[in-house]
Amino acid sequence: MRTRRLGQNGPDLTVIGLGTWAIGGSWEYGWGAQDDRDSLEAIFEAMDCGINWIDTAPIYGCGHSEEVVGKALKQMQKKPLIATKCGLLWNEKREKIHCLDRESIFRECEASLRRLGIETIDLYQLHWPVPDAQLEDAWEAMCKLAEQGKVRQVGICNGSVELLERISSIRPPASLQNPYSMVERGIEDSLLDYCGQQQIGVLAYSPMYKGLLTGKFSHAYMQQLPADDHRKRFDRHFQEPQFSRYVKRADRLQEIAAEHNRPAAQLAIAWVLRRETVTSAIVGARRTGQITETAGASEWILDAEIMESIDRAWDSV
Repeated sequence: MRTRRLGQNGPDLTVIGLGTWAIGGSWEYGWGAQDDRDSLEAIFEAMDCGINWIDTAPIYGCGHSEEVVGKALKQMQKKPLIATKCGLLWNEKREKIHCLDRESIFRECEASLRRLGIETIDLYQLHWPVPDAQLEDAWEAMCKLAEQGKVRQVGICNGSVELLERISSIRPPASLQNPYSMVERGIEDSLLDYCGQQQIGVLAYSPMYKGLLTGKFSHAYMQQLPADDHRKRFDRHFQEPQFSRYVKRADRLQEIAAEHNRPAAQLAIAWVLRRETVTSAIVGARRTGQITETAGASEWILDAEIMESIDRAWDSV
């Protein structure tokens, strides 16, 4: 699988990383119940596909995603690079709480190391820059952890150019992790160019927009999602009238992909990876077969003709 360097001094990451949001199971922003055996098999399959890094976070399942990743790591001889996050806690109702308190960051890091069963986190990321007033304090705490050798690189998620400039005065971030897909293109406005100029790695999450661009969604499929799947409750793109429009677009994308004997999911991921500034796309998997289906996107270079077909299909709906 192809690799790209993370930022200026980071490791080489495969252009697809394994995302573990869904394997955390049920919580406020979960994807419904999840079988840990399925999760472990999906992780091992991702490594067999050549993927060399895993992205997780404490909030995914309120610690459970990190625990599952930790169980997988214990069974691996060759360990993947691990990226996790800080800045989100949870209450007894498994609802997220934003907290960028300096001492909380230190405690979160220790808890993540324990759950993952590792001595050093390869990439430690600030999950959400909220509350804004504590941003610099939290970043300084993360930089301290790097000085202590508990993390190797520090990055930030869900950021802006203004935010990157603020923290760069303390220590330049190795990476920015933001949503990027055909559905969410906000980072194209200025962030991609800025990160390229500053040699900040870009990790794109939700390249298939939570499955919406895979061609598998229909109104009947949507009804089968569990009641606690956050897509049903919180995501406007899965609500009408947006949902029907995106289903039609995904159907068109599926037709284009089929012409090249590829699944639509690969087309969506390859579209994200066409931008050289994007270091890697984070692709989730909950059971075997899923990451095998999507990993092939790493080698698919979209030519001008395919890009024109995508643009026409997208704009026609």
